[in-house]
Amino acid sequence: METAAFDLSTLNPEQREAVLHEKGPLMIIAGAGSGKTRVITSRVAHLIQTGLYPSRILAVTFTNKAAKEMRARVEAMIGDAARNMWIGTFHSTCARLLRQEGEAVGLSRDFVVYDDGDQNTLIRDILKSKGLEEKSIQPRALLSEISRAKEKLLTPEQYAATASGYFEKIVAQVFPVYNRTLAKANALDFDDILLMAVRLLQEGKEVREKMQERFEQVMVDEYQDVNFAQYKFADILSAKHKNITIVGDDDQSIYGWRGADLSLMLRFTSDHPDAKIITLDQNYRSTKQILDGAYSVVRHNRGRNDKKLWTQNTGGSLIQIGEAGTEQDEAMLVADTVLREVRAGRKKWGDFAVLYRMNAMSRVVEEAFVTMRIPHILVGGQRFYERKEIKDMIAYLRVVLNSADDVSVKRSLNTPSRGIGQTSVQKAEKWAADKGATLFETLANTAFQQELQKKQLSGINSYIGLIEDAAHLAKEGRITPVLTHLMKSSGLLEELRAERTEESQSRLENLQELVNVTTNFDNDPETEKTLGAFLESVALSADTDSLNESGDSVTLMTLHSSKGLEFPAVFLMGLEEGVFPHSRALDSNTEMEEERRLCYVGMTRAKEDLYLTFARRRSTYGQAKFNPQSRFLGDIPRDLTDPMVGSSPSVSPVSSTRTVHLERSGTYSLSEPDQPRQRPSWTPPFQVGQKVQHKKFGLGIVIACAPLRNDAEVTVGFPGDVGVKKLVQSLAKLESVS
Repeated sequence: METAAFDLSTLNPEQREAVLHEKGPLMIIAGAGSGKTRVITSRVAHLIQTGLYPSRILAVTFTNKAAKEMRARVEAMIGDAARNMWIGTFHSTCARLLRQEGEAVGLSRDFVVYDDGDQNTLIRDILKSKGLEEKSIQPRALLSEISRAKEKLLTPEQYAATASGYFEKIVAQVFPVYNRTLAKANALDFDDILLMAVRLLQEGKEVREKMQERFEQVMVDEYQDVNFAQYKFADILSAKHKNITIVGDDDQSIYGWRGADLSLMLRFTSDHPDAKIITLDQNYRSTKQILDGAYSVVRHNRGRNDKKLWTQNTGGSLIQIGEAGTEQDEAMLVADTVLREVRAGRKKWGDFAVLYRMNAMSRVVEEAFVTMRIPHILVGGQRFYERKEIKDMIAYLRVVLNSADDVSVKRSLNTPSRGIGQTSVQKAEKWAADKGATLFETLANTAFQQELQKKQLSGINSYIGLIEDAAHLAKEGRITPVLTHLMKSSGLLEELRAERTEESQSRLENLQELVNVTTNFDNDPETEKTLGAFLESVALSADTDSLNESGDSVTLMTLHSSKGLEFPAVFLMGLEEGVFPHSRALDSNTEMEEERRLCYVGMTRAKEDLYLTFARRRSTYGQAKFNPQSRFLGDIPRDLTDPMVGSSPSVSPVSSTRTVHLERSGTYSLSEPDQPRQRPSWTPPFQVGQKVQHKKFGLGIVIACAPLRNDAEVTVGFPGDVGVKKLVQSLAKLESVS
């Protein structure tokens, strides 16, 4: 087996030791920016170069983007020899195994994967059939509990045996029905992909032995994020050869809320007493100031593998601390800083990322950026595949692949309208339940059709013909002809064009983008050319996979979404108690430790410049709150920080601005800053603390000013029952009172 040569001399001693490790379990504790991807790919390349067949290597990670990057790097090192490796996410790897071997546990190869919306529809139908009110039982809460049970590999019977309390007993009723309905539709949810793969390996002795023999080397990236099902999957596959390599960082475990179990990484050495442990603590990303600041936050966590990252990059700026009066002021402080750096030629738009604890915090940043005409991309808003018109077309494609998918049949049957009302659908569902048939089989049944009116029958036959024609096209392998046929022949394109509205035009553009997606899929030499493979890739896509890396725009995202990314300059916003750390962590040591790790992750995304900002006043559910600054700011030594331009230094670790306080008497008082605040590039019509007169509300004090297109939003505190009002200056015509 001929492979290209690659150079190991560029690796540091710890990296090289990890790459050259030959046999037995290996634990690589890889700090942020320590080159872990380089180590994994170099290790894979080295194994292949020294005689191991690529098909005997399994490498799994958590995102499609990371998997593609890993494959591309290995191919760049050793050429086409890497093509036969199994590299993918846990879900894609398990789905691939199930499509190949799933029949051993009674699973058809043509199964479909239900997304969140499909699962929610299914749960609603089950609740309705049981006469349960959605007001008292939220479908998404049920799904979340079922998901947690499946992550622990619990069967409905095992869950029911320990269920206590009203909610858990309802879950115990719904869980088995939910599973049976999925099985009838030949469908899996996301958790089933892992659960069924583990079940296949546990129960299918022949399959288990074959796969254990095949994968001589098993590698798991981001091991701190595995749940029990993922842990079990990797553990079973590596049981024969014992050559399992895990790579992770306990300081970057931030997904406990979705099932990640950090204890599984910490117990690796007890599972494998002979494991080799290598720590990668040299950072190649960030400056010393950023690393020292991040360490000062995370070092307070107990039970961590203590490591302090170091770097040869000892230059760079101090960590910038920015204080603002309100969240609007904070957003403008960020916008002003970005504008200044870009105009000075020190940075490009794409060099910046703005990170926040909660999605809702993006609104004020978006408004500030729109006002200041700063190009930006929002990661974590409504995803492309969650838009209605996209979900409609995906439903059509699912029916083409698997007509037993009742949820997708119901979604696509009357989209666009074919005169098939809800009454007809309910009649078909009852018929299907009585006969033990699928919904699609019922619609095509001659006896059932005899009960329909002419208009309904015409619409149903049109739908059936559309699906059958598309299924014939799908046999040719390419996805794009199937999609374009469905869009045109269904009448959806014609309906949208006839609307002639901005919304319909936007939906048409989204459908065109879906055609671009299928075209790229059809032309990708690495993809399996089947409709099932395409739908699987869609179902397993993630927010950060669709990030437009080529665009020169500021990136806005949550801290959780930023994991694995890096930027020259990073803003962490909302560093206030109750915001970051989150309010639910204030009374929980476990959750507070995860908040510290989240802060550590956010800080170590920055390569050159790090800005930490907070507001003294922030609106929550329409109410003004004056939160103390985050404890994380207090953890950072004073000698590592500087105040941001536009923010004043003070005696405390962070700066202080003038703040308006609402007194018990209903009047307002003003605290002066230690030093005058530098003005941002936008000039407000009033200063914070200035008295103003309103024709209706009377005399008040300005609490905040924010730009609003070519206008200004002025927040004013009025005494008595009037309280705090947000006013548009051009309409309110506030007058200054000296």
